[in-house]
Amino acid sequence: MGTRKHSAKRGFGSIRRLPSGNYQARYVGPDLERHTALTTFSTRADAEGWLAVERRAISAGTWQPPTRKTEPAPVLTFGAYAEKWIDRRLSKGQPLRPRTRAHYQRLLALRLVPSFGDVPLDTITPSAVRAWFDAQPTDSPTMRAHAYQLLRTILSTAVEEELIATNPCRIPGGQRVETAHKTQPATLDELACIVEHTPERYQLLVLLGAWCALRFGELTELRRKDVDLERGVIRVRRGVVRVPGADGHGATLTGPPKSRAGVRDVAVPPHVQPLLADHLRRFALWGPDGLLFVSPTGAQLAQSTFYRHWLRAVTAAGRPDLRVHDLRHTGAVLAAQTGATLAELMARLGHASPAAAMRYQHAAAERDRLIADRLSQLAGGVS
Repeated sequence: MGTRKHSAKRGFGSIRRLPSGNYQARYVGPDLERHTALTTFSTRADAEGWLAVERRAISAGTWQPPTRKTEPAPVLTFGAYAEKWIDRRLSKGQPLRPRTRAHYQRLLALRLVPSFGDVPLDTITPSAVRAWFDAQPTDSPTMRAHAYQLLRTILSTAVEEELIATNPCRIPGGQRVETAHKTQPATLDELACIVEHTPERYQLLVLLGAWCALRFGELTELRRKDVDLERGVIRVRRGVVRVPGADGHGATLTGPPKSRAGVRDVAVPPHVQPLLADHLRRFALWGPDGLLFVSPTGAQLAQSTFYRHWLRAVTAAGRPDLRVHDLRHTGAVLAAQTGATLAELMARLGHASPAAAMRYQHAAAERDRLIADRLSQLAGGVS
């Protein structure tokens, strides 16, 4: 949500804070018309100073309306505005998370700044946006949709701040893209085969990913202190994300889940609990902060390190299409098949909104129909 607009009543003029955090100053001049400063101000003191200068000019008889002053207003380009926009942007009242910030900066650098960086903000037209959109590579529709959504959001803020009159982003469905990967959850037999062909030290990671529907970043940050064997519960309090860097290497950051709903206790199914205890005894590092899953060098397990084992395992199971994240999808569908309610799915998966959890309920219903059809085949009712 943007910052709430409010005005400050004064003896001369008024000041209001814009959603960007900047301040806008205006007043009624001797001509009885309302006049607004040609620029916004980063501090309230600067806005008050501008009003003071205008008031002195009125008193001295040298006043001219701001729109008639001869000095040209500074040109605000899209590139300059977008850079400030990222710095000021809030998500649910908080600064952008590092991974989101890096994603936006990458979209700006690769997709938006080359075309709009030096263009004055108030001269971007719908036809220019359409020409840019049509020129975007079609082999990466997701990136094109994300770039358009970012452009549209930035310019929406510019409209709110009265820097432009209307948003030139008017392409119907420009921010939507068809999901290329249609996830088909693993069957229980496929899951068993994947576990069998995974190195022992990482078998529990596959099991927890599926049966507890944990994210890979949540799994690789699990420590001994997060496991309650007596209650059969895993406490999810942190996660690991990889933030791409300009050098192509990036950095690994540890922090709280991306939403408050992600902080949760997840019950481990009884058939997995003995395997969890065995893993703690054989493979986890010692001490309360000992990691459950580590690389051969003793470092925190990276997805790139695990991926080579994963690829061999899913190939052996006949499911080379499965991604590591699809373990979570499999676990969500399995939970939905037990009859879990939407609220229960949201709590177990750490979802803040119902939309994602509803997908798993729909997937479970489709799987249930498939099971029913196969039962009829076994009974000879369907050829």
